[in-house]
Amino acid sequence: MKSMTGLILASSLSLALSACDGSGDEQTPSIPTPDPTPPTLAADVCYLMSTTKGDITLAIDLTNTPITGKNFKQYVDKSFYNGTLFHRTINNFMIQGGGFTTGLQSKPTNAPIKNEASVGISNKRGTIAMARTPVSDSATSQFFINVLDNPQLDASASSYGYAVFGKVVEGMDVADQISIVPTKTSNGFSDTPVKEILINSVKETTCPAA
Repeated sequence: MKSMTGLILASSLSLALSACDGSGDEQTPSIPTPDPTPPTLAADVCYLMSTTKGDITLAIDLTNTPITGKNFKQYVDKSFYNGTLFHRTINNFMIQGGGFTTGLQSKPTNAPIKNEASVGISNKRGTIAMARTPVSDSATSQFFINVLDNPQLDASASSYGYAVFGKVVEGMDVADQISIVPTKTSNGFSDTPVKEILINSVKETTCPAA
């Protein structure tokens, strides 16, 4: 099993937001200019994510991030996330899931999608964004939930960024608890929970009143 590709953050900590190897660095000449006046996240459809640590309700933006939002919806509609893991958890950073089943067995995915990070929605605490390799348009099924504000992951003049496409509207306490579980390195995968954290199901639900 391949090790994750590292992303150098402002803190100089090498972290990965992808489950597979990428090749080469980001090519800065083609980086789109981030929107200086980003839209407010819309709550077009909501999902109840039931995990072995509790429930998390997600509001997904199909208006401002239609490619990314539709991609997530397609995976949910075919029950892809049922039985997958939160396979990477980092305290004071994020929790990542949606690509592996128990025993860190990878699931086959749809084709990669276009990176919509240039829309400009920031990786703030409680937002959900797509994981990818160093290749800009490489995201498939894996996502992460930010447990702190992580502006270093936003699109900028020098980085394609990571596309935010929704937010946690209920159950952020569950995400926080997932982020602090004991972790280990397993088969080249770092920050893997010692005790597996399963996503039991993801189902459409009524969005909470604003």
